[in-house]
Amino acid sequence: MIDITDLLKACRFETSRSSGPGGQHVNKTESKVSMYFDIEASALTPEQRAIIHQKYPTRINIAGELYLQSYASRSQAANKEAAILKFQKLIDTALIPPKKRHKTKRSKASIEARLAGKKLQGVKKQNRSNRLDM
Repeated sequence: MIDITDLLKACRFETSRSSGPGGQHVNKTESKVSMYFDIEASALTPEQRAIIHQKYPTRINIAGELYLQSYASRSQAANKEAAILKFQKLIDTALIPPKKRHKTKRSKASIEARLAGKKLQGVKKQNRSNRLDM
């Protein structure tokens, strides 16, 4: 797990007016928070940077920044906190090492059950044919 406080030093936050219904309040307050994380200027190793580029190509803009936004709450502070939590979750899930697959053989019983099912299916199809045996 990576310390999020080191990564937040490479982040920049912008606020804007949120979309959707809300009338006068939503039209005059800047509650939407956009977060830009500069991947190259961060405390990540080159391997970790490559993993993030590979896992989230659609979230990375032309400038090489990971882009997140939050506008669920009416409060700018709550949206900033939500964006940070979303960012932390993204980084943590991206940098979890994948589990190695252990090759296993099919059991003899499962092979026999599969073949028995195929045999029954074949018999069913055979019985559907309109052949006259003389």
